[in-house]
Amino acid sequence: MTDETQTRFPTEFERLTARKYVIEVTEGPDAGKRLETHARVVRIGTSPDCELELDDTTVSRFHARIEVDPLGHRLLDEGSKNGTFVHEMRVQDIYLRPGATLRIGDNVLRYQPGAEQVEITLAKSNRFGKLIGESSAMREIFAILARVAPSDLTVLVEGESGTGKELVADALHAHSRRASGPVVVFDCSAVAQNLIESELFGHVKGAFTGATQSRAGAFERAQGGTLFLDEIGELPLDLQPKLLRALEQREVRPVGADRPVKVDVRIVAATNRNLQKEVEGGTFRQDLYYRLAVLRVVLPPLRRRTEDIPLLVSHFLADLTPAGQKPVQVAYETIVKLRHHKWPGNVRELRNFVERAAMLATDNRLETRYLLPPSFGDTQSGASDDAPASVPVPVTSGDFPPWPGLEEDLPFKDAKARLIDVFERAYWTRLLERTHGNVSAAARIAGIHRKSAEYLLKKLELRDEEG
Repeated sequence: MTDETQTRFPTEFERLTARKYVIEVTEGPDAGKRLETHARVVRIGTSPDCELELDDTTVSRFHARIEVDPLGHRLLDEGSKNGTFVHEMRVQDIYLRPGATLRIGDNVLRYQPGAEQVEITLAKSNRFGKLIGESSAMREIFAILARVAPSDLTVLVEGESGTGKELVADALHAHSRRASGPVVVFDCSAVAQNLIESELFGHVKGAFTGATQSRAGAFERAQGGTLFLDEIGELPLDLQPKLLRALEQREVRPVGADRPVKVDVRIVAATNRNLQKEVEGGTFRQDLYYRLAVLRVVLPPLRRRTEDIPLLVSHFLADLTPAGQKPVQVAYETIVKLRHHKWPGNVRELRNFVERAAMLATDNRLETRYLLPPSFGDTQSGASDDAPASVPVPVTSGDFPPWPGLEEDLPFKDAKARLIDVFERAYWTRLLERTHGNVSAAARIAGIHRKSAEYLLKKLELRDEEG
C-alpha cells in the first residue's frame, strides 16, 4: 500500500503506543491464573466484571487496575480494604517495572511486558457532544464514537446508572448523517409489560380494547433518525424475538396489522446490566445480544475516572451560574475530597451535588458537607435508632392504609398496571408542579433522560404534542 492510499486519522486524534503484557498469579489461592493482554485498562478483583477475576476472600470486588498512559503501565489501587503492594510496599499509584511483584490479598502476581506493541487511539478533545472527560478512558471512547458516528452501526452502551449512556446516543445522532432526523427514546423499564409491543411497534385501530385509533410505534416515529432503546436489559424474554426480527429485517408489524412496515432507523441500545452475564443466565437471548452489540461501549463509573472531576465541576458551575454573576469558587482541598468520594450515582450524583452545594454555598465557596442532601423538619418519623434493621413480622390488611387505585377484584396483572398508572400520574403531576412545568428539571430530579420524561408525560396525557 502506498503512502497516498493509507488510511490516516484526522488531526483531532492522537496515538498512544503500548506494549502487550502478562500478569500471572504465581502464589496464593489463584495460583496459575494468567492474563495476556493489550487492553488499555485491566481491572483486578473478585467481581465477575474484572478482566482478571480472583477467588480470594481477602481481595475486594474491584481491588486494583492497570491502565496504559503515555509513560507506561500504571497500577492504581481502587480503594481496596486490604491494600495493594509492590515489592512489599503498599502503593496507591505506581508505574510498573518489568518483573514487578504484586501482592493483592493472599495472591502474589508477577507483571512482565512483552515485545509486541499496539496502538491505542485517543481523541485530543475532552468533549464529544455533551460527554465530558479528559481521562484516557473517556478520550478513548470519544475517539471510537467519533469514528462510528457517521455510520449506521448499531451500538450497545453499557454502564452504571448516571454514567451518561443517554448522552452517547445523543452524541452519535448529532454527529451522524441522520442528525436532521428525529431521536426517539424508548425506555423498556418505563412501559407496562403488556403495552411494550404496542408502544414499540405500533397498533392499528381496533387491535385491542381501547385502541380507538391507529398509532405509530417507536420504530415508525424514529423513521430516518435514531431509536434509543434505553434499559434494553429489562425487555421481557418473550418480546426479544420480535425485536430481533425487526432489527434483522428492518421492518415492524404493528399489533393487529396484516402487513409489515419498512423502517429506516439507526439503533442505539443501553443498559446498566452486564448483558453477557444475562445471556449466560438465560434472561437475554444470545442472538439478540450479538445483533445489538455490533459495537459495545462500556462507560466507566466516575470513581474510576476521578481525574475528570475538576473539569466536570467547572462545567457544571459554569452551566448553573447566571450570566453576569460571579461563579462559586472551588478550593483544592474540596477537589481532593470529591475525588475520594465513591460516587455511587456517578456523574448524575456529581451534578446534583454541585447544584445543591452552589445554591447553599456560604462565602461563595463550594463545600463538601453538602455531598448528602440536607434534611429539614422531623427526620426521625417516629423511628428509633435502636430498632433492629430488619425483623419480619406478620401483617394483615389492617396494617395498610387505603391505597388509591388498588382494586383487589381485578386480576393481579391488571390491578398492578392500574396501580402503577395511578402512581405515575401522581408522581409526575407533583413533580411538574414542583418544577413549575420545567420538564428538564423534572427529568433531572427523577433521574431519567428528558426524552423518556417527555414520552411518559405524553403517555399519561400530562403533555400534548406541542408541550
